[in-house]
Amino acid sequence: MKNTIATIKEQKKNGEKITMLTAYDYSTAKLMDEAGINTILVGDSLGMVMLGYEDTISVTMEDMIHHTAAVARGAKNAFVVADMPFMSYQTSVYDAVVNAGRLMKEGRANAVKLEGGVEVCPQIKAIVDSSIPVVSHLGLTPQSVNAFGGFKVQGKDEAAAIKLINEAKAIEKAGACAVVLECVPEKLASYITSILDIPTIGIGAGAGCDGQVLVYQDMLGMYSDFTPKFVKKFSDIGNMMKEAFASYIKETQDGSFPASEHTFKMKTEINFEELVDKLK
Repeated sequence: MKNTIATIKEQKKNGEKITMLTAYDYSTAKLMDEAGINTILVGDSLGMVMLGYEDTISVTMEDMIHHTAAVARGAKNAFVVADMPFMSYQTSVYDAVVNAGRLMKEGRANAVKLEGGVEVCPQIKAIVDSSIPVVSHLGLTPQSVNAFGGFKVQGKDEAAAIKLINEAKAIEKAGACAVVLECVPEKLASYITSILDIPTIGIGAGAGCDGQVLVYQDMLGMYSDFTPKFVKKFSDIGNMMKEAFASYIKETQDGSFPASEHTFKMKTEINFEELVDKLK
């Protein structure tokens, strides 16, 4: 069954946990979809895990549209959410609506996600008023890493917690259909989850959220540049891939690949020297 805003909200209402993973290509999205994932996030994390950037700031609208469209083609049942990249919505309400529309129309996303709280509520409202679902993102917002002075847990003291609570209330009032809470203390994330009608998706925010999201390369051990504390490796696919690559290199070099079962036979035996002579 196709996952939608309605089904995800129903999961929160029924106390059923929402599952979300990132994906950036057709093949991976198809595998996740077949496994039964509720939601796929085409995150601007692709800048780091797919394109090798140091952070998410360099990701462009063209990058996001390209990868979102690929994921959408593979996800038949999952609800596809696409990140709005840095400076695609901060500049103006008009830019926010136009770029959100491009992600929906060209990228075939089911919703867009943008970072920030009170300061982006006008953008959230305008995008929602244009019939585009919006997922918000609070706590550690990677596009603001320079303003934060690094990747740091948010909401650890009383003032910061109150600010985050007010931000969550504001984005819900503005029309957000869900909110990602990143690197937020578990107790605070649980409280925010309890006061909102919209679902919360946690990443480094504890089990009290309505759902969880991870970058798939992190949870499969495929990205070794940096591993956040909140990541659990569900499989070590990274090392399995390296072993497979090394085996391919060895067998190609020693001539054991391709073997006879990997090659094609001709229908009849042909003496190529005689054939060439006939063609002269």
